[in-house]
Amino acid sequence: MIKSMTGYGIASNDYANAKYTVEIKSLNSKFLELALKLPKAFSDKELILRNDCSKQIERGKVNITFTIEYADNEKKTASIDKELLTLYYQQLKASADELNDKGNNLLELALNFPEVIKYDEDIVTEEEWQQLYLTFSQAMLSFQTFRLDEGGVLQKDLMLRIRNILESLQLVEEQDPKRIPVIKERLLQLLADYVGKENTDQNRLEQELVFYIDKLDITEEKIRLKSHCDYFLDALNSSDANGKKLGFISQEIGREINTMGSKANDAQIQQIVVRMKEELEKIKEQLLNVL
Repeated sequence: MIKSMTGYGIASNDYANAKYTVEIKSLNSKFLELALKLPKAFSDKELILRNDCSKQIERGKVNITFTIEYADNEKKTASIDKELLTLYYQQLKASADELNDKGNNLLELALNFPEVIKYDEDIVTEEEWQQLYLTFSQAMLSFQTFRLDEGGVLQKDLMLRIRNILESLQLVEEQDPKRIPVIKERLLQLLADYVGKENTDQNRLEQELVFYIDKLDITEEKIRLKSHCDYFLDALNSSDANGKKLGFISQEIGREINTMGSKANDAQIQQIVVRMKEELEKIKEQLLNVL
């Protein structure tokens, strides 16, 4: 079963007067482009989360938002790092003295420096981390389920497109035997009109006709196209199906269709080839979103 690179998952849990929510969104991309919006208190856990995401998500442009909403009546106490405050204050005062600045708001400035004031939510317990990770795991499960469901829709569409190409190939099979006699008759008529039958070397003519008609033969292209389409369907239904592999096979399908169209020298077959190309373009568009 293939997966879509487009996905969405969300999960929420309540714990200790707070609501933990994790939301995952993804779009298609050739590589994994991961953006994490993590509360500052959990910044040291970012590497763990990124490693998990790279293993489970693989590819896609992914945004993951972690939020913690505390109850309205929850009071956040704060503490001051006195040593850091003193250091900042002394440096500010020394600079002010050098510049002969009589400003009296140095303490206020020092209090606004990073890490001077620490709130309780900046300190994370193991239980809080486990709760956040549990919510993340639940959101990831929801996200992967969404991807599988979307992949199922893509798979049905891709199978339909390949079958349409195979049906068009069957029409080519039916038309192919009719075109060689027509081409041969047209060539003989042109030769008779411009050269004359009495001036034609029949042995040489037969040799040239065989050589020319051999160049128009599309038997190998038909066989290879059928083989590539069957391989595409097998790969689509395999456990290791992925967008890159299917993309490579679709390129081979395209080569055979193009060669068939250029060699056919038949208006009806070329019209069928155009329909094949339309189906193949739709396949390529869908594969851009396959994981």
